[in-house]
Amino acid sequence: MTAATATYRRVLALSGPLLPVVSFLGRLPTAMCQLGSVLLVAETSGSLTTAGLVGGALAAGQTVAGPLMGRLADRHGQRPVVLVACWLNALAVAALVTAALARTATPLLAAIGLLAGASVPQIGPLARTRLVALAHRAAADDRVVSAALSLEGTLDEVSFVLGPALVGLAATLAHPAVALALAAALLAVCGSAFALHPTAVAVRPAANAAARAVRPARTRMPRAVHAMRLSMALQGAMFGACQAGITALTERLHQPAQAGLVYAAMGVMSAAAGLSLALVPARIGLPTRWRAAAAALIVLSVPLLSVRSMAALYLVVVVLGVAFAPHLITLFGLTERLVPATRLAESMAFLTSAVVGGQAVALAVSGRLADAYGPSAAFAVAVGAAVLILGVALATRAGSRPTAPVRTARPGRGAAADRTPAP
Repeated sequence: MTAATATYRRVLALSGPLLPVVSFLGRLPTAMCQLGSVLLVAETSGSLTTAGLVGGALAAGQTVAGPLMGRLADRHGQRPVVLVACWLNALAVAALVTAALARTATPLLAAIGLLAGASVPQIGPLARTRLVALAHRAAADDRVVSAALSLEGTLDEVSFVLGPALVGLAATLAHPAVALALAAALLAVCGSAFALHPTAVAVRPAANAAARAVRPARTRMPRAVHAMRLSMALQGAMFGACQAGITALTERLHQPAQAGLVYAAMGVMSAAAGLSLALVPARIGLPTRWRAAAAALIVLSVPLLSVRSMAALYLVVVVLGVAFAPHLITLFGLTERLVPATRLAESMAFLTSAVVGGQAVALAVSGRLADAYGPSAAFAVAVGAAVLILGVALATRAGSRPTAPVRTARPGRGAAADRTPAP
């Protein structure tokens, strides 16, 4: 048994095998709804403009409301917040399907899309928060916490590969409405299962309230956290620019059906790289990993500018995927160490929303550039975002942390259960 396997076994032992399954299935609809809504509205309305407006409204809703959803979970507990959100989101997705099939006017479709985005239950960020709380409650070391975040990052990557693939399959064999109906069912069933799982008590609001009473000043965010959010938005910009460039290049090569497969291959490699982070020696700190990942993003994205064939595209994109998950997971790890436990869910949701927002903006901008100047123009946006990521990483002092960050206390342990992670 390798050291990495043993570490991941400890991570799974924290929550049991059911939680990762229901959290994965519960977050899968988020990856399905963005593409699914665009395909559905495009088919029912016959207008790509209308489809883009609805998809943009959905992304905007998720970007703005994500941190608010996390804050509510911090204050009131995950169980009630997720239960309400997953059912509201399921109803909003079902309403979007109904309205699209009824060929409803564009403003109403956009409004429903906005509601569907705003009500996303943020299961991915909340699962991270819950697993971290379980690790601290079990007095696990930093390697286990890091592996927990790597596992969650891998589940995100797989969901964002599998989700669009399911949508494409449903659209090909039946209708995009089928994919969104499946998403609504998963939200209701698996979202409820995630909310009702016994581990939800690991992040009880009562413990957070006690922590606030003891250390009210510790709820202020360290400055480095804002830089990490910017870096995460730039990572989203890389995703959006790569998506636009891949789509444009596959169309130019008269193989548009390959676009989804190329993007999926990048996601698979990124997921594998995320799991492998458990092998990184503990002596290599998170700030160093952040800068190394940022440098790798530049080095591995520059070859995109010279890609002209399908084989080269697959090769370059798959290799680039090696740097994506390490950057994302490292930012989640740094955020977990720097923010107070009373705002951890909000902070995790903020990072996820930053990716969504950055991706949506970059996709729109680089899509126009690709139409006007070719795929290389879109890929240039990705390279530029990578350069900015490295600049942010080098300019940010991410090694410092609050002198006594508040962590979720174990029942009956009081202040002795508070934990300050080792540098």
